[in-house]
Amino acid sequence: MKLLFIADPLHSFKIYKDTTFAMMREAQRRGHTLAVCEPRHMTWQRGSKVAAIVRDVRLTGDPTEWYAAEPERCAPLVEFDAIVMRKDPPFDSEYFYATHMLEQAERDGARVFNKPRALRDHPEKLAIMEFPEFIGPTLVTRDAADIQRFHAEHQDIILKPLDGMGGMGIFRVGPDGLNLGSITETLNRHGAQSVMVQKFLPEIIDGDKRVLIIGGKPVPYCLARIPQGSEVRGNLAAGGKGVARPLSARDWEIGNALGPVLQARGLLLAGVDVIGDYVTEINVTSPTCFQEIFDQTGYDVAAAFVTALEAKVESSPAAPLP
Repeated sequence: MKLLFIADPLHSFKIYKDTTFAMMREAQRRGHTLAVCEPRHMTWQRGSKVAAIVRDVRLTGDPTEWYAAEPERCAPLVEFDAIVMRKDPPFDSEYFYATHMLEQAERDGARVFNKPRALRDHPEKLAIMEFPEFIGPTLVTRDAADIQRFHAEHQDIILKPLDGMGGMGIFRVGPDGLNLGSITETLNRHGAQSVMVQKFLPEIIDGDKRVLIIGGKPVPYCLARIPQGSEVRGNLAAGGKGVARPLSARDWEIGNALGPVLQARGLLLAGVDVIGDYVTEINVTSPTCFQEIFDQTGYDVAAAFVTALEAKVESSPAAPLP
């Protein structure tokens, strides 16, 4: 297959842990050819198919000069057998426009994973509200009085912005309510922006587990991201320690329940975050942790992903959408 990865710049990759790199390496090992671009390289001219300035690349196996790239060329996206959208958050206006262009590429006949409409219609924090049986007490609101009432009921709470990533902007407020007002003002911008508020889950001490769903099925190992020191956040970007573990019975229950729903929506890959027995986020833009799980358990997550991608392409021949 000819694969196009839409991602962040290659020079920014930390290949010892980068999930997109792991995907590319496994795809090349199987004989697939690789090309790359960034969302900013996409273009759509009147009367033409959506195209992009791409570079064909080959992975060298050298950890320093790890790829060799051909000169840039303009290619219609439909030229590729599959397009893997791996641009990291934030989900900003440019990401939003990129999903529209990719959806037009689908009308041209391209196959995009995850599906652009699914990316656009599946906000990673809000998505959990659809599955109340799997989440803890949670409130989404702009209203400061609502947040105060939620705190009065649950005493120990977490507040976070809906567009945050990597643990950014997460605050904990304990029973004393210290700084609740100022934190609320910071996050809701005096009522202009919605905030997610959740009951604090003490099970975070055992890790914020990333349960990966590929092709509707859970990967049998998760990565528990354990907060370090006095930190309340387990995110690896916030200094958490990643420990791979077999899925618990509850993790399997969650994965088996959510997997078919996510797959039916065109989400080939998702990362479900679980603290204790509760889902806290459902990540679909650029889920990670492939390499950490492989390094610690030997389970080849990238191979499972490429197998699922191959099967999806084989079962869905390219054809313009009506």
